Amino acid sequence: MTGSTLFTPIRLGPFTLQNRLVLPPLTRSRSSQPGNIPNALMAEYYRQRSSAGLLITEGIQIEPRGQGYAWTPGIHSQEQIEGWKLVTEAVHAEGKPIFAQLWHVGRVSHTSLQPGGAAPVGPSAIPATAVSVFIETGPGTGALAEPSVPQALSTAQVKELVELYAQGARNALAAGFDGVELHCANGYLVNQFISEHSNQRTDEYGGSLSNRLRFLREITEAVAAVVGKDRVGVRFAPLFASTDEARVYLGLVEENPHETYLEAVKLMEQIGIAYVSLAEADWDNAPELPTTFREAVREAFSGLLMYAGKYSSARADKVLDNDWGDLIGFGRWFIANPDLPARLLNQWPLNELDASSLYGGTAVGYSDYPRYQPSL
Repeated sequence: MTGSTLFTPIRLGPFTLQNRLVLPPLTRSRSSQPGNIPNALMAEYYRQRSSAGLLITEGIQIEPRGQGYAWTPGIHSQEQIEGWKLVTEAVHAEGKPIFAQLWHVGRVSHTSLQPGGAAPVGPSAIPATAVSVFIETGPGTGALAEPSVPQALSTAQVKELVELYAQGARNALAAGFDGVELHCANGYLVNQFISEHSNQRTDEYGGSLSNRLRFLREITEAVAAVVGKDRVGVRFAPLFASTDEARVYLGLVEENPHETYLEAVKLMEQIGIAYVSLAEADWDNAPELPTTFREAVREAFSGLLMYAGKYSSARADKVLDNDWGDLIGFGRWFIANPDLPARLLNQWPLNELDASSLYGGTAVGYSDYPRYQPSL
């Protein structure tokens, strides 16, 4: 692997990344309760994985209504900001940049997770289907549940949400983050506005594709005004296979995903953000993104392009060597291998992932994965 492009530096905004491997957003549900507060265990988890060129946090809800799963961390209270400082300081001590992924689940939530037991919010009063959320059923215990029927946001409430994203960005800076990524994928709030299936609004945020992209444009512009456009990334999940499995894992499948997401990428180019991240289908035998789409995105966007979705070293090299992308996110591999770059560089064996400990729990299956110890 010594000749792999994965291990060459690259410039991202004001940062020089030491390699092209990225710790992508990975929900792990380890925040302290009550309050969804980041903690020392989380700081250790991120510190261990600071051999990545860039680290991006798990999704962080920007407001209480933005939560869709038990024990996920927020960034809307002072206690949460202080908790995130533990994480950013630990990663900065290792000399690496870390971005906060700002998240709002929209309709993919349950009344038990919402303030006052209210209905979740979304662009339209259309419930999410073929997906489950994880709710707390007792101290440290939880269960899967169907999402509750959402209430449609008013036009004024949509505009308030734009400011909530901007405030989330301010809070991220206060917590010491180097930049932010906007979660606009996987069927969550921004994706719900983009999709013709979940957005049936008749105001300026619904109808035509340009109107359905308006919320994306406004929050990206608002966040870029706070942190600087060269410290902003946006994540999409363009899916080109309409199956039930696709809807569960990557959200809403558009009638014309090429047109929808190419227009979204062109908007990001107009704003001038640092990178676009494309989350691909990650189940066994999932379809890859069409080469025509990769090439069209590369032509449309002058910033960095990141890909993630069950990548192997060989598949990563193919994307980089064909100049389709610049950065590769390794999710499952990074969870189980905190020293992943060294393992790939030296062709050392990889730890196996313990899928039973992915969400919630303790250090087990979280920060106790061993580093490789070469034989003397």
